[in-house]
Amino acid sequence: MEEVHKKILQRNRTNLVRDLHPSNLYDGLLEKGVFTQDMIDEIKSAGTRRDQARKLVQDLETRGSRAFPLFLVCLEQTDQQSLAELLQCGAPAVQLQPATPNQVDLPVVRPLPLSLPTDVDQQRKDVVPVHPSQRPSLTPSPSPERESMRTRPPGRIRRDSIQSYKMDASPCGHCLIINNVEFEPESELNNRKGSNVDCDKLEGRFKALNFIVEVKTNLKQKQIKHALSALSQKDHSQYDCCVVIMLSHGTEVSHSRFPGAVYGVDGQHVPVQLITNYLNGRHCLSLQGKPKLFFIQACGGGERDTGFEVSPDEVEPSIGGADDQTDAIPMSSSSDSLSTSDELDARATLPTPSDILVSYSTFPGYVSWRDPQAGSWYVEILNSILEENAATDDLATMLMMVNHEVSQNSAKGLYKQMPGSFNFLRKLLHFQTQA
Repeated sequence: MEEVHKKILQRNRTNLVRDLHPSNLYDGLLEKGVFTQDMIDEIKSAGTRRDQARKLVQDLETRGSRAFPLFLVCLEQTDQQSLAELLQCGAPAVQLQPATPNQVDLPVVRPLPLSLPTDVDQQRKDVVPVHPSQRPSLTPSPSPERESMRTRPPGRIRRDSIQSYKMDASPCGHCLIINNVEFEPESELNNRKGSNVDCDKLEGRFKALNFIVEVKTNLKQKQIKHALSALSQKDHSQYDCCVVIMLSHGTEVSHSRFPGAVYGVDGQHVPVQLITNYLNGRHCLSLQGKPKLFFIQACGGGERDTGFEVSPDEVEPSIGGADDQTDAIPMSSSSDSLSTSDELDARATLPTPSDILVSYSTFPGYVSWRDPQAGSWYVEILNSILEENAATDDLATMLMMVNHEVSQNSAKGLYKQMPGSFNFLRKLLHFQTQA
């Protein structure tokens, strides 16, 4: 597809997902050769009408130069002229050119010379010895009609095989925010000024994404575990997703899957690995096969990153301040990051950590920066990216945007921060947004 047509589809994706009726288009798109039957079946399996519309538009961008004008024809033939006019607005005039069949070069057939029996011996003397030719492959060469459907190189996943999670339940699911701000003096941890700003932003954002949001403040270690246990014991069968957000001090701990730990206000920490275990496929049956998202605003360790020099073109203006604080605590020597039941995870039919994404505000081992007035870099940018892009982009793409934006900041004009995530999702995840 032409790049200009791809941009038109991307620019109007919100309207297409909202208004498109893909079931009316399948026969026409199949008849005109825009999609194969397998691709149509893949789109149908995406779930709701909105999910099918989103996948249809995504897959349409991967088709040939005739896909866009044929799509417009199908829209007009199925009484969806308003969408066709929307896509044609500002677009260059498109004229359908007849498909040109691939030219087939037929071999030239020449008659073999006739030889008399008496000439055979003489011909054998004149034969020039040659090396034996390579045995021809038994695999038939593709016909011209199938040339355009040739499979991609091994190891590259076909875009049209990727599905999206079902995310149309209302409400979409539960969202638990644990916001630790004021720490007990015995913990020797500083209070986290600016964390309430983060909490308010994320509470409002996930309510806008149609989640049931519950906020718990200043929890001790045992209270954090109790809140997570209570969340895992809820019946999530009528929901499509679950979100846990941790706002606290953090540290490094030994681990086998997910690094880091977050602190209770009593100075006792809970490993991120244990936090995810409460909702994994073994311990929360009603969330099996559904996405479980964890956002960790806490330090991954005590090391400060001063970055490295790059060309001026790679650097954008920084928004970090001179008074930015960290959520860092020295690395813990504790080895309690494994529960006694963790070893059973591998016995599940689906891998137990599947459908889990853990997004960290900083790279494991490094500090995470927070402005006392504006809140943390990570949450401020995450909230902004979700607000601006949730209607059109999937979660993994948006987290890449967060990584880029946070990496441009500098604390005290010197220190850097790099978020990252451990992504065990099996499909694309698109949040619900208001139409």
